Amino acid sequence: MLLDGDEWRRMFDAYERDAWRFEAQPTYTMPREAENVARFLRREPKPADHNARWHERVRGYVASGRHIGRVRVVRRPLTDYQRYQFAWGIPGNIASGEDIRVLDVTRRDYGLPLSGTDWWMFDEGRVVRLNYRPDGTQSSREMFAGDTSPYLEWKRISLARSVPFSEYVKEIE
Repeated sequence: MLLDGDEWRRMFDAYERDAWRFEAQPTYTMPREAENVARFLRREPKPADHNARWHERVRGYVASGRHIGRVRVVRRPLTDYQRYQFAWGIPGNIASGEDIRVLDVTRRDYGLPLSGTDWWMFDEGRVVRLNYRPDGTQSSREMFAGDTSPYLEWKRISLARSVPFSEYVKEIE
């Protein structure tokens, strides 16, 4: 089942305990981010309201007792988009309450499905696969109807092998 717009938002907001993302694309091409990525690459200052709607949502999830997190997969050298995320996106997401870890697969892939595979897992029982074109444009979101045990194992491996974002950025500075 494909999930778009309001249906995706309602499904996402309905999680009860834990929302977790496996984020593996080297670049995400999203029209609403294009201008901010360009500003970052021109070394302009970050807008004060950067990602404010997401931060508000995250604060709401956390205030209601829910957890939200992700593991961001990277391979060095970081792409321009990953550098943008690291400088402008991730710190604000963490300050809002999101738990973000980094899994560097430069030297080892840990047996994870890294090619074009992103997904959200909700309450360790529902998986939504995020499908992307080679340029990083999302083509669809689809509810996965099969056995989620491989996703649970990939989540376990990702969390075990990743490091907190703040620790990772110290390594690369």
